[in-house]
Amino acid sequence: MARAPKSAQEERESSKKISALKALWPFVRPYQAIMVAAIGALVLTACVSLVLPLAVRRVIDNFDVGEGAILQSYFIAALGISALLAVGTALRYYLVTRLGERVVADIRKAVFDRMIGMSPAFYEKIMTGEVLSRITTDTTLILSVLGSSVSIALRNMLIFVGGIALMLFTSVKMSMLVLWPIPVIVLPIILLGRRVRNLSKENQDLIAKSSGDASEQLLSAQTVQAFSHEARSRLKFGNVTEASFVAARKRIATRAILTAIVIFIAFSAIVGFLWMGANDVQTGVITEGELVQFMIYTIMVAGALAALTEIWGELQRAAGATERLVELLTADDTVIDPAAPRPVPALKGEISFEDVQFSYPSRPNMSALDHIDLQIAPGETVALVGPSGAGKTTIIQLVQRFYDPQHGAIRLDGIDVRDFARSEFREQIALVPQDPVIFADTARENIRFGKPGASDAEVEAAAKAAAAHDFLTALPEGYNSYVGERGVMLSGGQKQRIAIARAILRDAPILLLDEATSALDAESEQAVQQAVEALARNRTTLIVAHRLATVKKADRIVVFDGGKIVAQGTHDSLVAQGGLYARLARLQFTADIAAE
Repeated sequence: MARAPKSAQEERESSKKISALKALWPFVRPYQAIMVAAIGALVLTACVSLVLPLAVRRVIDNFDVGEGAILQSYFIAALGISALLAVGTALRYYLVTRLGERVVADIRKAVFDRMIGMSPAFYEKIMTGEVLSRITTDTTLILSVLGSSVSIALRNMLIFVGGIALMLFTSVKMSMLVLWPIPVIVLPIILLGRRVRNLSKENQDLIAKSSGDASEQLLSAQTVQAFSHEARSRLKFGNVTEASFVAARKRIATRAILTAIVIFIAFSAIVGFLWMGANDVQTGVITEGELVQFMIYTIMVAGALAALTEIWGELQRAAGATERLVELLTADDTVIDPAAPRPVPALKGEISFEDVQFSYPSRPNMSALDHIDLQIAPGETVALVGPSGAGKTTIIQLVQRFYDPQHGAIRLDGIDVRDFARSEFREQIALVPQDPVIFADTARENIRFGKPGASDAEVEAAAKAAAAHDFLTALPEGYNSYVGERGVMLSGGQKQRIAIARAILRDAPILLLDEATSALDAESEQAVQQAVEALARNRTTLIVAHRLATVKKADRIVVFDGGKIVAQGTHDSLVAQGGLYARLARLQFTADIAAE
């Protein structure tokens, strides 16, 4: 059973730890050299930043030195330090940003590579729109952390620790006055930070849900409009979006309160330090340069602390995003390839179902196939007929191993399909689905999808065989015409003919036709039927059809009802037997005669 995604509450509970970011290490590890260089540049800039106030102190304390050359040398040294800081900062930015972009690109590819191979059972549990949201929104959060927040956090940590050390070196008394608020500042960070984390996670969950809903509605826009469902769709999306905004507003308000507390406490300490420092300068305890030096360190430490509190929230959000992505990468699948798959031979096309029992994961108590035994000889054309839900399309899906049966085995040329790597044995199967998938590309590339290396001549020959050549050449740019997302510029019959051309071009030993001519007009159906009959002569063909006129010439017709095989034979023998097939044939052919 595929492991379903966690609930929103479970995710919020599990994302309380920043340690979730450790899951990013396998993606960072290959780029350790860049990471080390970036850390080196980061340490350099932090150290230079801490040295700069010392140079400022030297300049101020030597204003009254008679020899101008000494003062000038201090200015030159300060300028050199500034140049070093600029170069180090630029180098750090380049290396860290490059590392973040590289790692996030690898994460996106890894998640997509994993998701594109998941069986249909996985997508019974999660919407594709939510998966896309995780690939885009969540990886953007991680990019923000890897490409910016982590380096800024480390730099500010060094400045914070180094600044405190140098503050103590300059004046212990003033340091105590400035540093006492730090424990007070940490307390609200801990208390309010947890609320920020939970609200951030809730916001991410709602964004993913709205993306899933929007994707589903937009991909079905014509159906939504045909049923005048726009207002309800807008209301549903609006409600989820508003809930996301409310969660974001609460998070922002909490962060604002946290920021106000931190700034007030920090600047109160700075005011107190300035009062004490002014008195110490007047009494000669410290010099003006030491006071300015201490003030700069105080500002640097306060700025570093403020940055760290800001980044802590970003790290918490990224931790949640990382968990969501890792969940996809580690999701269980009911259908997996064997550890050592058998090489796939050149299949002859023998298909056998041996005592197969199967229920869909989303309907475990409802049997889709009930102890099916079916032998199909190489080169045989077998039609699967029966009422809707009888199990016909399930046969097609199990042959391709989109699902595994709970009992029994499906074999190709006597070998269990579970012994093969799925991508390899599927190369010897051509499919024409009931609802053909047309990609947002040219008509030519949609046909070439069946055989990526095919020449233009082979593509056009397949289109002619599928009765698609005439309408394709009539398009504005012929075969190179862009057909729109999901083939929106094509009719249902045109989409089906492109799908048939794709299967013809694949030229596989096993051909699966799932209602392949259901969307064709009578003339096109006749032309396509002739092409299918010619194509089926030299290969094993399984045909799922409700229109019995399309399967009369099949070598054998297998009748399904309630997940069981109830009859087999030729058209004439099944009509003579009576029963379900004869009843279906009588209803359909009588209706066809009446229609004529």
